[in-house]
Amino acid sequence: MRVIRTHVDAPLAVGAVVTLDEQTSAHLVKVLRRQVGDPCVLFNGDGVDYHARLVTASRKGATAEVHEAVAALTESTLDVVLVQALARGEKMDWVLQKATELGVAAIVPVLTERTEVRLGGDRVERRLAHWRGVVAAACEQCGRARLPSLHAPLDLATHAATRDRDRLGLVLDPEASIGLGGLPPGDRIEVVIGPEGGLSERDLAALGAAGYVGVRLGPRVLRTETAGPAVLAALQVLRGDLG
Repeated sequence: MRVIRTHVDAPLAVGAVVTLDEQTSAHLVKVLRRQVGDPCVLFNGDGVDYHARLVTASRKGATAEVHEAVAALTESTLDVVLVQALARGEKMDWVLQKATELGVAAIVPVLTERTEVRLGGDRVERRLAHWRGVVAAACEQCGRARLPSLHAPLDLATHAATRDRDRLGLVLDPEASIGLGGLPPGDRIEVVIGPEGGLSERDLAALGAAGYVGVRLGPRVLRTETAGPAVLAALQVLRGDLG
């Protein structure tokens, strides 16, 4: 039987009996046909997998008892922050999902001069809640027990001016003169990905003033939803835990 991993927003410890929310319970009982006594793995983002068994199995409120805590060894040795220009709908979901699977440490959605997506008022909180769900589901699938940090959207220039200067700051630029192989050593990296229309001269000026370095990823121009996962995969092969 395939062991199911489930994210729960609650403290976890050996011996604890955890009440699963209605959506999770319905998925386990109705969709996956899990029954009392069946195993599952719970995680809350603290880096530990909590092995448990179902104590009750109702579509409206299953419970599970934790019997073992095991440190998850799935985090990358490469600490990468992805600064992603907001993309429309499913494109943004796809970026968040794949970046999580590829071991990203944090994701910062940003508004650039050419960003077409605009969020205001209640929409920001709704989108953040949705994105957190996408990230948690990706962690369930790929085996991560620590959720990457997900920041609220902010202006690109604001982020650039306040960024951690101890990180190697990169901006993906098809016209840059160097590739990933020509970068200085280091395992703390931040990568900026522009919007569908590309970064404007004003955006690039703000990034340059903040110490970002332009880097090329091959001879082709990638879509915004492709660029982030592609550069993460390349960095993981060069400096991380892939390959």
